[in-house]
Amino acid sequence: MLVQLAPSVQAGKSLQAAIHADYAYLESLYLHLHKNPELSFHEVKTSARMAAELRELGFTVTEKVGGHGVVGVIKNGNGPTVLLRTDMDALPVLEKTGKSYASVATTIDELGNKVSVMHACAHDVNMTVFIGAARRLTAMTDKWQGTLVMIAQPAEERGAGAKAMLEDGLFSRFPRPDYNLGLHVSSSYPAGKVIYTKGHAMAAVDSVDITVFGIGGHGAYPQRTKDPIVLSAQIINALQTLVSRELKPIDAGVVTVGSIHGGTKRNIIPDKVEMRLTVRSYTDETRARLLDGIKRIARGQAIAMGLPDDKLPKVEIKDESAPSVYNNPELAERIAEVLREKLEDGQVMLGEPVMGGEDFARYGRVEPKIPSLFLWIGGVDADKYATARQTGETLPSLHSPFFAPDPEPTISTGVEVMTTSALELLGKVDH
Repeated sequence: MLVQLAPSVQAGKSLQAAIHADYAYLESLYLHLHKNPELSFHEVKTSARMAAELRELGFTVTEKVGGHGVVGVIKNGNGPTVLLRTDMDALPVLEKTGKSYASVATTIDELGNKVSVMHACAHDVNMTVFIGAARRLTAMTDKWQGTLVMIAQPAEERGAGAKAMLEDGLFSRFPRPDYNLGLHVSSSYPAGKVIYTKGHAMAAVDSVDITVFGIGGHGAYPQRTKDPIVLSAQIINALQTLVSRELKPIDAGVVTVGSIHGGTKRNIIPDKVEMRLTVRSYTDETRARLLDGIKRIARGQAIAMGLPDDKLPKVEIKDESAPSVYNNPELAERIAEVLREKLEDGQVMLGEPVMGGEDFARYGRVEPKIPSLFLWIGGVDADKYATARQTGETLPSLHSPFFAPDPEPTISTGVEVMTTSALELLGKVDH
């Protein structure tokens, strides 16, 4: 007796079979990208490969949008416009995964230093999924109608690529999307899992530099100085009260001083200290409160020490920032529902927001705001994940030199998720 599958299940099986048949090509692309990483603002060869892949599929391709950004457009009748986005840049990390295909690439960074380069944030997987979805969707034009806009974005790690592409006319030179879709590999879930959130998904990220001034002198005569190292310590301690005493207990925020440099010799009180901060939040109101509070505390502590106006700290909010990623709740549930229908039971999970950042957020904030959804795809080898759960072992995180996603289930799941999500949002074709 034959079991008759529902049409949606049949379609899902057909898509999985097509992805499986295409996997050898996708794996070769992944290995190429992994072995040839490029830093933010230097994605010359990577962007050329993305452009060539899209052009081969019939997209109208424009390169050098906002630097090394690539935009591919394909129109297939009347219907919604859907944007799919990937990031391209790698990190200055020496790979230590031990993989046979590990990156041995090096380059000269913007400071003139020779550095190793690795796709430690799995943007190579993101790009492979992106191209895999493009290959499926262009092979299925009889299943959808509308306009597909695919963008390969530079400089995500610097929080600058999305802004640069938007300022270069992304939504004026090219079709303005009705929906934005993006995804990223997760180092917290086993390969094949799909994680989504409704509402805030990732934090706003702000990079803040504080230059603390003082009056230097001999370490044996501190009464003749104004010690910027002591002042810096007071500022750091006071900054912690921004979250603990100025935010509502239910509001999330992080103020981390990740770098502090001052002085040259143990018996010299310097006249300057440099601090570098990362600040995380979800809402615009919390973000403003934290940034304003940093300025107020730095200035107030310096005044309390008795420094004159020309010696008050300089607080700079850097350009390397991004607003919080907000998943449109209705869109998130709509896509989650169709993914649950197509994928296996338990494969799609409702997750929690994280304090990591992503400049994908900018695409949804252009007025009038565009419904957007950012998904996570588990990338950890299933056996390693299970062992870690049993032993309490901490697995390598994104940006770790030891992080190595499990390619086949991660890429295949990502392609199926991205393709299925786009098909849900594009216009349906009646047969």
